[in-house]
Amino acid sequence: MIDSLDSMNLDRPVSPDPYSLLPSVPALTVSSISFRHNTRLPEEYVFDGWGLTGGNLSPQLSWSGAPAGTRGYAVTCFDPDAPTPSGFWHWLLLGIPADVTSLDAGAGTAENAPQGAFHVINDFGGKKYDGAAPPAGDQNHRYLFAVHALDTDDLGLDDTASAAVAAFTMVGHTLARGVISAGYTC
Repeated sequence: MIDSLDSMNLDRPVSPDPYSLLPSVPALTVSSISFRHNTRLPEEYVFDGWGLTGGNLSPQLSWSGAPAGTRGYAVTCFDPDAPTPSGFWHWLLLGIPADVTSLDAGAGTAENAPQGAFHVINDFGGKKYDGAAPPAGDQNHRYLFAVHALDTDDLGLDDTASAAVAAFTMVGHTLARGVISAGYTC
C-alpha cells in the first residue's frame, strides 16, 4: 500500500471484465490448486512490499482444451480494479511451449519458468510475478489469471516489451483463452 493513497478518494464504479471487451475466442479450462475461482487470494500470492507482507509467489495453474493449431501459450495476471485508467499488470509470461499445460507455484521467476519462456515487464517494473497489492481501504480487486493459447511460438517480442505491447500483440494471435479469478482487499 502506497502511503500517498491513504487520503485519496478511491470511489469509482467496478471496472468491466477486460476480456469481455476483446474479440470472442473459445474458452480454455483453467484451474489451480493454489486457490478456488472467485475466492480470496491467499496471502502466499500477495505482494511483499508497499506495506503488504505476502509471499509474492505465483500460484499453480493448469489448463486444458487448447484448439488444434496451438503453438504456444502466454500466462498473465491483470488487476482491472486498480485505480488507474489502464488497470495493473502483475504477470506476463510469454513463450510457453505448446506441450506445457501447467505451471508449478513459483513459476513466476526467470529461474522457475518453463524452458524457452520469458517474462516481460509488469507494472511494478519487474520481469516476474508480483502479487496482489490493492490500496488500503479500496474495493475488492479481481486478479485475473489468464492462459492464452496462441497460434505462434514466437510473438516477435523480447523481455523488453511493455505489458500493453505484449497484450496487444497477443490479441491477434489468441486462438482460445481461459481465466481463473481471485479477489483481494486490504
